[in-house]
Amino acid sequence: MKILAVGDIESRYYYTHYQEGRLEGLDLIIACGDLSKNYLEFLVTMARCPLLYVPGNHDDDFAENPPEGCVCIDGRIYTFRGVRILGLGGSFRYRKKAKYMYTEKQMQRRIRRLRLSLWRHGGFDILVTHAPARHINDFDTLPHRGFECFRTLLEKYKPALFIHGHVHMNYGMNIPRKTVFGDTLIINAFEHCLIEHEWEETK
Repeated sequence: MKILAVGDIESRYYYTHYQEGRLEGLDLIIACGDLSKNYLEFLVTMARCPLLYVPGNHDDDFAENPPEGCVCIDGRIYTFRGVRILGLGGSFRYRKKAKYMYTEKQMQRRIRRLRLSLWRHGGFDILVTHAPARHINDFDTLPHRGFECFRTLLEKYKPALFIHGHVHMNYGMNIPRKTVFGDTLIINAFEHCLIEHEWEETK
């Protein structure tokens, strides 16, 4: 499966400097938040494959005006070609009034509400979030702190992929694109990243 992961800033390669054919051959686009409605609609139109997204902490307007042609997977498990994809948008809360910001306890409650769905699906194969997991390429400052409960999900369900955004790779010199945590490949979707993964036939 060939996946284009995007997040945080619009890719010049796939948008402002787009050339015909660059989005061909994709099976799926996964958007990890803080991207404009127009950009997401452009991608799903030109690629002609499904685009799944979770909202970022700056996407409050998506609640009333979501990107057309795209599928919001925030707070649910979406199955694509047998691959189970769990979406959890938003960031750690650093302002009182914001639709897609959560405390650790609030995010834990969101995950607890998914227990029946997780049981019915037998877990998940890809975790898609906006924020990172705690102590895995996050920062100690509240705006870019990761969630402990995301680590718990990785340890319990051992998904093949964890794709997130929020931590811009131009924030520092040593921010990795890819990290391995146990059985999971973690990918920072900042701007764009192509992922190719072969799934077992039993998935």
